Amino acid sequence: MPNAESFARIARYGVSGVLSALTHFTVGLAANVLLGLPAVIASSIGFAASIAVSYVLQRTWVFRSGTAHTVTGPRFLTVTAAAFGLNAAVLWAGVSLLGGPFPVVQAVAILLIPVLNYLLHSRWTFT
Repeated sequence: MPNAESFARIARYGVSGVLSALTHFTVGLAANVLLGLPAVIASSIGFAASIAVSYVLQRTWVFRSGTAHTVTGPRFLTVTAAAFGLNAAVLWAGVSLLGGPFPVVQAVAILLIPVLNYLLHSRWTFT
């Protein structure tokens, strides 16, 4: 049964995720709409912009990890690379194959990825 600290950590993760997702979505949407970049490229730029926001918040505030950056950094980047691939696959399938609008497909991807990330970060990255 989760305790109060577990719920607090999940809440912090949620806030961190919203800030990271807003960075990802806003930068990606701007690259797509303002610069006319294809959806997957635009989303990739947004995703890259959100990495720094996410790492700092998760390491220092969400998981409060004291593990060295030399350990958590590569682990975080490994999980991030997996999430990046999942995001690109969802965008490609949703926009290119199914013809969905970029903002809707990106929003779906942004909702799917955090669950996987939380499980991996809480059990491996920041332990």
